[in-house]
Amino acid sequence: MLLTNMKHLMLLMMLATYCSTFSQSDTEIHLFDFSYTNNKINLKSHKNISQNKGYDNQPSFFDERYILFASTRNEQTDIAKYDTRYNAKSWLNYTDGGEYTPLKVPQRNAVSAVRLDKDGTQRLYKYMWSNGESEELIKNLVVAYYTWYDNNTIVSAVIEDDILNLYVSDIKSGRNTKYADNVGRSFHKIPNSNLVSFIYKPGGKNWQIRSLNPKTGQTRLLANTIKGVEDICWLDDRTLLSSKGSSLYKLTLKKDNNWKKLNDLSKYGITKITRLTTNITKDKLLIAGDVSEVVKVDPSLKENKVEHTKHTKNSNTFESTVQKQLDAYNAKDVEGFLAQFSEDIKLYNYPNELLSEGKDQMRKDYISWFNRTPDLKAVLKDRILIGNKVIDKEEVNANGRVFSTVAIYEVVNGIITKVTFMQ
Repeated sequence: MLLTNMKHLMLLMMLATYCSTFSQSDTEIHLFDFSYTNNKINLKSHKNISQNKGYDNQPSFFDERYILFASTRNEQTDIAKYDTRYNAKSWLNYTDGGEYTPLKVPQRNAVSAVRLDKDGTQRLYKYMWSNGESEELIKNLVVAYYTWYDNNTIVSAVIEDDILNLYVSDIKSGRNTKYADNVGRSFHKIPNSNLVSFIYKPGGKNWQIRSLNPKTGQTRLLANTIKGVEDICWLDDRTLLSSKGSSLYKLTLKKDNNWKKLNDLSKYGITKITRLTTNITKDKLLIAGDVSEVVKVDPSLKENKVEHTKHTKNSNTFESTVQKQLDAYNAKDVEGFLAQFSEDIKLYNYPNELLSEGKDQMRKDYISWFNRTPDLKAVLKDRILIGNKVIDKEEVNANGRVFSTVAIYEVVNGIITKVTFMQ
């Protein structure tokens, strides 16, 4: 894409600001069971579901079982999916670019996300849930933040010059219509309505929460934000939830004159809330927030001791080791592949049939396999991390055949010590 020098400079500045926002804080994703009654939010069953050193942010509910969020992996931000049934985290995609703001595509078994490629190109993509394959959704617009209005309409903040402007995009026709300048990052469908809320930032004035009718372009003032805060979500069609620092606030339209403080989440180790959202049934709350290393004991909690789990190498190291062996496997780099395994490595066919033992035997087997299979390629379809185990579902192309396999890798001290195959 060719730009004038000035436009090119401004775009790079916006992209740098966008990325640095994601990389500066050590955020985590927190899941709560919650209820909202009598102007009070009741929280329970707190769980840190990301447990990852680095940036974890922009959470959303895919459905009542799965949660999506942007998460750092191998110095890149990708789409993580968390299975609440098994308390397991896996990855949706394996592109070279970094992904942000993952949301479910309405009426589709797919996820949309903003992708920032290594060459600086930033676009909105769709990723299939089954295999992570991607497709560009909006051409020629640098989307930064967005929401779905329906399964064909996207409301977004688009980077233009040095500001974010509001656009409504029709996916089928490719038509993009601009409706407002100087908007923020928070977009939400307003419950029980045909409207979307957005943040408007008039120069030198209070930031505003406004509604937009994407079909007509009509906007209306609803309320002012908390000063300097642009992240909100809706509890119902009249009640807004927001935050400042470690505290939650609510505002009921046509009832409350000002935002009312509700809960302080510092007892959970959350020092600054950066995103918040609820599920459709409004009984679960997701919080993205900076975390502290020490959590003070709250006497109201049932447990007499509350600890915040500190980051260790754990899951990042386990996954990195497994990914290195997969990359070397596809490159037919025998020594790079074997370097990820222990000298006494054992390979099993599920559940306990020993296939191979020791790196020397493994070297002979895989040199032969690589030489006999010119079209060899393993495509990662899904990955789950449980403790020190990395479970990969792979689709393997070999000698004109395509077959699926599951490999369970056990990693100790950065080395794979055991692999169990399931076919």
